Amino acid sequence: MTALAVLAAAFARIGLGAFGGGLATIPFIHHELVLIHGWLTEREFAEVVSLAQMTPGPVALNAATYVGYRIGGFAGALVATIAVAAAPLTLVAAAAWLISRASG
Repeated sequence: MTALAVLAAAFARIGLGAFGGGLATIPFIHHELVLIHGWLTEREFAEVVSLAQMTPGPVALNAATYVGYRIGGFAGALVATIAVAAAPLTLVAAAAWLISRASG
């Protein structure tokens, strides 16, 4: 699997698992980026979280952009950012479609 595909899959999982939003997603992001993939060390992860909290926007989205850029350059940043946002958006759209079909 290519690096971009792995980035997309990892950040799609983060997006789908980020139900608590904000700071509640940090342990899940840590698990994916440090423990599973080894893309960041503990220190680098702490720096990513600090940077993601200082910049405007959700922590998961900011972390996706930063880590994606580190792993795959501009294309990696784009893929990771889209994956972290598109996965839950697709799930919600599918649920809305099913509800609309069931209601009439």
